Amino acid sequence: MSRNVNVVVIGAGQAGLSAAYFLRRLGVEPETEFVVLDHAAGPGGAWQFRWPSLTLSTVNGVHDLPGLSFADAVGVDVDDVAAAQVQASTAVPQYFATYEKQFELPVHRPVHTRVVCAREQRLRIETDAGTFTARGLINATGTWERPFIPRYPGAELFAGQQLHTKDYSSADQFAGRHVLVVGGGISAVQLLDEISRVTTTTWVTRRPPEFRDEPFTPEIGRAAVALVEDRVRRGLPPGSVVSVTGLPVTPAIRAARERGVLDRLPMFSEITATGVRWADGREQNVDVILWCTGFRSSLDHLAPLRLRGPGGGIEMTGRLATQVGADPRIHLVGYGPSSSTIGANRAGQAAARELTRYLESTP
Repeated sequence: MSRNVNVVVIGAGQAGLSAAYFLRRLGVEPETEFVVLDHAAGPGGAWQFRWPSLTLSTVNGVHDLPGLSFADAVGVDVDDVAAAQVQASTAVPQYFATYEKQFELPVHRPVHTRVVCAREQRLRIETDAGTFTARGLINATGTWERPFIPRYPGAELFAGQQLHTKDYSSADQFAGRHVLVVGGGISAVQLLDEISRVTTTTWVTRRPPEFRDEPFTPEIGRAAVALVEDRVRRGLPPGSVVSVTGLPVTPAIRAARERGVLDRLPMFSEITATGVRWADGREQNVDVILWCTGFRSSLDHLAPLRLRGPGGGIEMTGRLATQVGADPRIHLVGYGPSSSTIGANRAGQAAARELTRYLESTP
């Protein structure tokens, strides 16, 4: 199968659905002029794969998609008391499914995009469901498919279990085993808190974590986004937002502090068969190493386009830094400053507007 359209949107998470919504608002017709491809079997983006204990009351943020509120679609507000009992992996997919139906955004799934190549004046998108050619591309593939685990000497010698945040199911799976949690982000702290309730833990981070006791203000958010945006505009890899905003101190975090769970240690220097060893020779026996070390942007399918520069990142331009500087036909949403759910909405709108404007001005 081969199809020609004006725009292909890859990914139907928050950013991809936002872009599709605004393409329709701009008069670009789905199926005939643009298509949305998604690798998952059902709606929900990466949310459908999150661990069961992540509820609407513990997520870092679920922001409304344009045109339909989460509460109206699902019947539960994230600030309601009832939200503590609702799994994010169930509620968010329900929201996305309702959204796709209400705004008539047909998503082709499951479709795995293998590679994107430049072919004369068009882009060739090769998938396991056929080939699409397009004049423009909005890539919204997120990060869930690229978990990052840093390399440490001796990792192959460890006789215990190593897993990543992506593999986490519940704290009960670690009962009776000593768990080393690696990472200083929000997920690391949340999982550390959960696991420490059923077994013993050790927490290590590369840098001392910075906790934020004051409320998260729009000013803090804008400052974080501005720093990440500056990096991608200079062609550098996106930085960590939490390194700017700090970790919010919730009631659960305060309780974990009082239990001594947040007594953080610096990163170890090597992994041994039975645990880890620091540079001063001190050792810790552990049964499990849980790498809460984040994700990288899932962009391998764009490799033939050679978008990365000498700085290791992709130089971005456009109003919200969604447009690839080296190829204005391509927008990356959910990348860099638009990696948050609220940022993804704005990025989807900017990408749809800028791309349609560019295609209208290009023969």
